[in-house]
Amino acid sequence: MGRRASREIAMKLLYQIEIRKDSKAEQVWDEIEEYKLNTKDVNYVKDIVEGVCDNKESIDNAIREHAKGWKLQRISKVDLAILRLSIYEIYHREDIPINVSINEAIELAKSYSGEESSPFINGVLGGIAKKKSLPTGEGNT
Repeated sequence: MGRRASREIAMKLLYQIEIRKDSKAEQVWDEIEEYKLNTKDVNYVKDIVEGVCDNKESIDNAIREHAKGWKLQRISKVDLAILRLSIYEIYHREDIPINVSINEAIELAKSYSGEESSPFINGVLGGIAKKKSLPTGEGNT
């Protein structure tokens, strides 16, 4: 299984965790068992899910800052899962280029969300990417 498929599983898990309040570890294990992931994919999925959950407040603050005029409660749970995954990758996964994270998020939105979601997600992530690429002291986090 490749990174794209692993990313899709991670997004589905983030969505599921937001909807179902069951044990996060149990939900992750169930998905790993269902898809029979190899070690590399298991490590990626676990890193994304744990990383998003551990950094949810700062990730959500980045969404609030760049989703002008949108409250988190108005953003669909699918779009939130996609945004959280991509923002985590942008800030915490140096092995994934920013443009890859953004492009993959847009593809996930096209597959799993509404018509307006991919431009919205692109705009939010584009703003975050611009801010991240500023020289130190001018907005980097």
